[in-house]
Amino acid sequence: MTAFDDATLSFYAKEAPLYTASGTGGISRHLEGFLAQLKPGAEILELGCGGGLDAAFMIAQGFVVYPTDGTPEIAAKASERLQRPVRVMRFDELDEVERYDAVYASASLLHVPLVALSGILAATHRALRPGGTHFASYKAGGVAGRDRFGRYFNYLSPDQADRLYRAAAPWADVRIEEAIGGGYDGVQGPWLKVTAAKC
Repeated sequence: MTAFDDATLSFYAKEAPLYTASGTGGISRHLEGFLAQLKPGAEILELGCGGGLDAAFMIAQGFVVYPTDGTPEIAAKASERLQRPVRVMRFDELDEVERYDAVYASASLLHVPLVALSGILAATHRALRPGGTHFASYKAGGVAGRDRFGRYFNYLSPDQADRLYRAAAPWADVRIEEAIGGGYDGVQGPWLKVTAAKC
């Protein structure tokens, strides 16, 4: 199985105008806490930047941000918001080594098929400089499936997330927190916040 789901990518391509216009009320609720862990001016790779709201906030705070998205239509909308190019890159195309101080993936790696997630996490670890920080948020549940829009979600349990991260790379620390939250589908449910540090 590939590191992406065709039906999910098709949804985002088709819904790009509406999707990127949603959530304009603010940034991810985890973003400021994540940024507080970083040094001023840190270089951040964003995986799955969506409409670019979080990237815009990070840039305004003085961070050097490299926003990416796997859907060209979404990347184009983010480019309009940010007034700068947004790289079209699927998660399995990440091949840089010790390039970034942080890798930020808010509600994006949750679409990676379970069998491919370990490889993506390994690539994320490689892309970080020593001492770098990785953040990701996932819809939780423990059984992979699809939402009412047909999007694939890996729906990790806390134990699954911990095992996958620790098996993927020699992280110095992996912290997992549970919370209740919503998403584009308007459904409230369990989420996981994962913060991992590279040695």
